[in-house]
Amino acid sequence: MTDKPGIVITGASGRMGQMLIKTVLESDKAELAGVVEREGHDWVGQDIGIAMGGAALGVAVTDDALAAFSEAQAVIDFTAPEATIAFSKLAAQAGCVHVIGTTGMSDVQIAALDPAARDTVLVRAGNMSLGVNLLVQLTKKVAAALDEEFDIEVIEAHHHHKVDAPSGTALMLGEAAAEGRGVKLADVADRGRDGITGARKKGDIGFTAIRGGDIVGEHDVLFAAAGERIVLRHMATDRAIFARGALRAALWGQGKAVGAYDMIDVLGL
Repeated sequence: MTDKPGIVITGASGRMGQMLIKTVLESDKAELAGVVEREGHDWVGQDIGIAMGGAALGVAVTDDALAAFSEAQAVIDFTAPEATIAFSKLAAQAGCVHVIGTTGMSDVQIAALDPAARDTVLVRAGNMSLGVNLLVQLTKKVAAALDEEFDIEVIEAHHHHKVDAPSGTALMLGEAAAEGRGVKLADVADRGRDGITGARKKGDIGFTAIRGGDIVGEHDVLFAAAGERIVLRHMATDRAIFARGALRAALWGQGKAVGAYDMIDVLGL
């Protein structure tokens, strides 16, 4: 028996899944309670250590998420929107903290998480790193200080495997800029330019997505006016920062009142 919170990792075979597993195994504050993969995946039934190319760890990969969640205190979930919605219901049923790093979720999909947050602690963020969440707060403050003479552009770069654009982090930054300006992002977002688009609309918040190579994650928020520019930047060189932040959120959520939280809450920013 141990008093360390047991953590379940979903999407075990993915790059973030494997990074999360390694991060939990290396932590002296938590233990790996289970790993989940989709039904029919080659890893199901295998010891996770062997599946990842190492020594046996005594934890078998399962496709029975509810059974795994029921034996744990938290689940960390960097999968896909529909899978995350399904996992949220199971985490609420099991009563374990659900930490969500899944990106590419629509407003409707995010709203579908609300029922689970009435029964358990749910922590969701487009980015789990300390630096990015500081950048979010700085973006909000700078946007509030500058008027519409400063155009705002959010520029993000990721590896060529990333399937969603703009990134969840870019949207977090856009939301922060919109909040700072007292507007709704949906009303001012410019998420695509191609061909003869006409002049930039004053007050819009633009997005540019770059995809290439093995870029872990780079985000700039550009404030540009006549004669001057301000650039706020965060560069991630190791996706372990996201795994460490997610584990921190899972530990923070222990004993908290049920409800929906984000990394700003976790970090106390």
